Amino acid sequence: MNHSNKIWTKNFIVLFVINFILALIFFLLVSTIAVFSVENFQTSTSIAGLLSGTFVIGSLFARLGAGRLIHKVGSQKVLLAGLIGFLLTTGLYIFISDITLFFLNRLLHGCSFGIASTATGTIIAQIIPPSRRGEGIGYYSLSTILSTAIGPFLGIFIVTQTANFSLIFLLNFIMAIIILGLYFLVKVPTIETAPQEKKGFSISQFIEFRALPIAIVAMVLGFVYSSIMAFISFYTEEIGLVKAGSFFFLIYACVVLVFRPITGRLMDQRGANLVIYPCLALFASGMLIYSQAHHGYMIILAAILIGFGYGSFNSIAQAIAIKVTPKQRLGLATSTYFMLFDLGLGLGPFTYGLLIPHIGFRGIYLVAFIMILISIVLYFLLHGKRDRQLIPLPTNN
Repeated sequence: MNHSNKIWTKNFIVLFVINFILALIFFLLVSTIAVFSVENFQTSTSIAGLLSGTFVIGSLFARLGAGRLIHKVGSQKVLLAGLIGFLLTTGLYIFISDITLFFLNRLLHGCSFGIASTATGTIIAQIIPPSRRGEGIGYYSLSTILSTAIGPFLGIFIVTQTANFSLIFLLNFIMAIIILGLYFLVKVPTIETAPQEKKGFSISQFIEFRALPIAIVAMVLGFVYSSIMAFISFYTEEIGLVKAGSFFFLIYACVVLVFRPITGRLMDQRGANLVIYPCLALFASGMLIYSQAHHGYMIILAAILIGFGYGSFNSIAQAIAIKVTPKQRLGLATSTYFMLFDLGLGLGPFTYGLLIPHIGFRGIYLVAFIMILISIVLYFLLHGKRDRQLIPLPTNN
């Protein structure tokens, strides 16, 4: 484990870049795949949403096994397997023209992403000093935030300027080659091994129950946020605010880049509740404004509020899942957290796609606003009322 209080080590930086590119490919696709589906396969919005969400469903199922694999053989081997699978499935987008095979590849692509990202998240949890976990995970999660800005912006730019989806697929394949090469620079300080387990099946071999409460809240909020990711292009076109919508993720990311390290440090020093409740209130305010946007500045304001609210919540929630878990089960805690988070992200686009014909885009965003309000109560019941300011954080030794 760490023998210093340093966060930005060589391992941390390499894993930061790997996770950035993994997430960049994910967000580049998730922001364009629904449009690709409608234009190339002439699908409905619900099927387009399902095609977008299939990736996340694949990731969910893979995480279920990835946590146990890490528990048994170590995170470094699991990371290599995930990156190889990710490279192969990224390349297949270039060649597939049948919608059934496209669905299958989206599923397998999601599986490989789930395996690789669970491994990177576990290694990060191992190498960050325990007393700086909130801050360290806040920094690490900026790799995902950068990708949320660059991925959709780049994807929408390529589609609108060239209408060439093959260019997106080729770019992704090149980036997948790069991160496989970067893998060989990663050195995990100690290979974690699983303690002797009782024979027979147990759900605890796949799920870390201590991480489950905060993961459930993250699942609900992932479901909410997916409504923006999957349908922002359709929504802003319908309300005539495409230009403002194209800057949404860029502004969102800039806000998170500024505030996430601060909120992570606050969590380490003052506890999670001080950060979580204001974040959820700001997220709800941003979603309400977004649902009623009639001018470009309203989209921009929503991006700022959602960036501060949801953007800060996600890393704090992940830090909570790790903080409450013994070090030998960090792989299971990471997979449990992201498995439920992925479930929310995956079910969201399909569910909203079914609702859009009945209540419209503004309707689904009002539903999302109500769900955020419910999540505030849910957080209090599942974790908030029991949250303790564990200062300094336990080393789990």
